[in-house]
Amino acid sequence: MNNSASQKHPRIRAMPKQYAKLRREVLERDSWRCQQCGSSRNLDVHHMRRRSTLGDDAEANLITLCRNCHQMLHRFRISSSTMKESCNS
Repeated sequence: MNNSASQKHPRIRAMPKQYAKLRREVLERDSWRCQQCGSSRNLDVHHMRRRSTLGDDAEANLITLCRNCHQMLHRFRISSSTMKESCNS
């Protein structure tokens, strides 16, 4: 299979120690708050472009979400406005 996009841009995947540092930088950048609902509890760092689709372990591809928003995003693929209302209830 010839995928020119993957050949031109190989995925950047950080080693565990580097990823831990990057994760902390993203949490600090986002003020330790879910960027969807504003919660400061049970925070995850989400890849906006999935690793499986060549999403990089790079600050520009990561966002802080609380566990609830993160799970809803992956399970239901719902709109941001619906997710925001659910997280705040």
